[in-house]
Amino acid sequence: MKINYYEILGVERSASEQEIRNRFRQLARENHPDRVKGTDKSEAERKFQTLTEAVNVLTNPARRKQHDAELSVGISRGTADLTQVAKVYLSKGVKAFKEGDIRAAYENFDMAVKHNPNDAKAFHYLALAANRIPAYARQAVQAIETAVQREPVNATYLKDAGLICKRAGLVAKAERYLNEALKWDPTNIEIQSALADLRQGKGAAASKKG
Repeated sequence: MKINYYEILGVERSASEQEIRNRFRQLARENHPDRVKGTDKSEAERKFQTLTEAVNVLTNPARRKQHDAELSVGISRGTADLTQVAKVYLSKGVKAFKEGDIRAAYENFDMAVKHNPNDAKAFHYLALAANRIPAYARQAVQAIETAVQREPVNATYLKDAGLICKRAGLVAKAERYLNEALKWDPTNIEIQSALADLRQGKGAAASKKG
């Protein structure tokens, strides 16, 4: 299947040059090879090279026009295939996650949501993987909040949103998500315990101020 540079960057085909550059800068910061050590570095370098190639094509009017034409040839088939491709990435991600290869799991879940941005389950898994990578707290919060947006009454997603936000230091958000989760699953011990810990922490902080 023809590579789609819009999907690589996660932008719409109607995106302006400035939007494309801004998105590239964001992804470049998150995926720069210098942030990765060990055996993952070569994979990070490959991904960074693909991002660079994408921005170079899409910010060059002539090359972007050619890329659009190439995509349009197979657009009906390609659109139909996206969901299936996303499922493959999701399946590979789940396997890697269960095997403890969190970095590989994250990469696969990331590709899954790029191919099917409406899949709440993929965003949930992406958040769980990101939450296991020390430098990815912000990505974890973004992913779990997207999962909740897709399925706002899913108690598991709401619970994990609360736990992830709590870990990221976003106390108000954490409490809001956990309260909402409790509304849909009032007997869940884990939610009750997390809320109690959160409120105890807030009480201790208030006592210190006092």
